[in-house]
Amino acid sequence: MGENITLTASDGHQLAAYLCEPEGVARGAIIVIQEIFGVNEHIRDVTERYAELGYKAIAPALYDRFEPGFEVGYTPEDIAVGREYKAAANENIDAIMADIEAARQAVSDAGRVGITGFCWGGFAVWLAACRLDVQAAAGYYGGGIVAHIGEQPKCPTILHFGERDQSIPLSDVAQISEAHPEVGVYIYEADHGFHCDMRGAFNPRAADIAGMRTLRLFDENLSR
Repeated sequence: MGENITLTASDGHQLAAYLCEPEGVARGAIIVIQEIFGVNEHIRDVTERYAELGYKAIAPALYDRFEPGFEVGYTPEDIAVGREYKAAANENIDAIMADIEAARQAVSDAGRVGITGFCWGGFAVWLAACRLDVQAAAGYYGGGIVAHIGEQPKCPTILHFGERDQSIPLSDVAQISEAHPEVGVYIYEADHGFHCDMRGAFNPRAADIAGMRTLRLFDENLSR
């Protein structure tokens, strides 16, 4: 149900994006931010699901600055490569924000815009909530947020974490919650990647509860 389009960021960089249109009038728009694995089957599936719920949804290919068309699965080798590009992306985070802004502009005709993302995408969601003109943000198991704890979200924001996630200490989660009492911080009996039904860490209960909270956030803050 989606199509591949090309976006142009403010610095002239062109990147791919997966765009899904809803049936009828859109309730608003949602940007879906990838994991370290690129805009792969899972991210396209999430984008399609939001379109089925009535939102115009888009997933920008944020690794296109380093390897156009990058898309992998979840093997140890895939993880190693994805982490290399994550490091490059973090070193060029202002450019990544420009790419997300290009995606925001591409769907802003649908009305208010929300953003969600997973893994590294959850970290990018935090920065986008603080730096860009979005109206709601939901980040899933985003590592590295604590390093930007001094930034302030400009929109209603919620964050989802797994208590068994070895990559994000619960002490970091506690710091975020303490520094930002206005942010909804939720912890689930789950591991990193619990939302992805294509990974061994998939936890249906945690995914469903987090998904309902995220959809409620979007429905309350984006819907026309």
